[in-house]
Parts: sequence; structure tokens; C-alpha cells
Amino acid sequence: MTALASGGVYALLDLDTIAPDRALCLARDVITAGVGVLQLRDKHRRTDAVWRAKLGESCQTHRVPLLINDDLNAAQRADGIHLGLGDTPIADARRALGPDALIGATCHASLDHAVRAADQGADYLSFGRFFVSHTKPHAPPADPAVLTRARARFAQPIVAIGGINPDNGGELVAAGAQWLCVGHGLFASADPAATVRQLRALFPTD
Repeated sequence: MTALASGGVYALLDLDTIAPDRALCLARDVITAGVGVLQLRDKHRRTDAVWRAKLGESCQTHRVPLLINDDLNAAQRADGIHLGLGDTPIADARRALGPDALIGATCHASLDHAVRAADQGADYLSFGRFFVSHTKPHAPPADPAVLTRARARFAQPIVAIGGINPDNGGELVAAGAQWLCVGHGLFASADPAATVRQLRALFPTD
């Protein structure tokens, strides 16, 4: 799977902190501004199929993959799924979603987790948290050096997550992150579309 190969801004839309109606508007803003992928995190199932179809339409219009956080049913009508260590096994998700689904895996700060995820068929590997996180404040911290080691070891795209914003994301890109996954730092900013542009400017242009 090469949908994340080129790198960029990975938007994490967390409905624990944003009301669904506002979330849909914000998602449209950041999609239009140039995010490369969007993940819907709806742990408490606050949305329905109609709402998610509207989000999917916005993503499709701009050719932005829509991923669902650990909800196989909802992921059937999206481009793929993101899985944590205690979520649905990657092999089960692949059987349910098919060979073309994009499947991402949380690896925290562990290359061993990443090896297992890659062996099981993950399409990208996500490391973090690197900074104080509003979404997962108790997640184990990661050192940016893990990105350098992961980039050298794996063919899968490397995603950095956790407390990222335009002021600190450049350090992670320099360390090897191909994608910056940003939730609170994007959607809680005064101007999410402008924040997307600032984050995109952190990536090399050649």
C-alpha cells in the first residue's frame, strides 16, 4: 500500500473533544487546506453511518484517505483502519476489510512492536507520543531517535504522533517522520486551515 508514501499532515479527528457537527465543518476545512490523510477517532460511537458518509464524501472529493480508529464496521465504508496494541488484530482486520484497505498500527516507542505489525501486514507504523498529548496524556513517551531507527529499518511509512504542533513538528521530520499525525494541535488551533499550511511547510519540498 502506497497511500502514505509521500508524507505530509495526518489529521486525527477525535470526537471525545469535538462535537460531531463542528467536527464535520473542521474536517472539511483541513481537508481543503491540504491534509494527506484523516483518521476518525470515535471511541464512544457518537456518529452514525449518515454522518460518516458526509465525512467520506469530503475526503473522496479531495482524494484524502479516510481511516477509522478500531471500528471494523465503520471501516467497511472507509479507506481503512488504525489499530492500537489492544485493538482488533491486524490479520483479522485484513480479512474483514480486504487487500486494498489501508491498515495502520500503533507502535509507541517499540521497534519490536513495529516488527510484529509489519510482519502482520500493517501499511504504516505510528510512533509516539513525543510531546505532552491531550488525546492520550498517559501514553508512554517516545524519543525522536526511534523515528530514525524505524525509517532505516522499515519500508512502511513512518508516522509520528503525540502533542505535535507547527513549533515542534520539524524536529520529528528531521528525525525521520514521513507523516505528522496531529489532533489537538490542529483542531484546537485558532485557524486549523492555517495550521495545516504551517505543518506542511515543515516537510522538504525537493
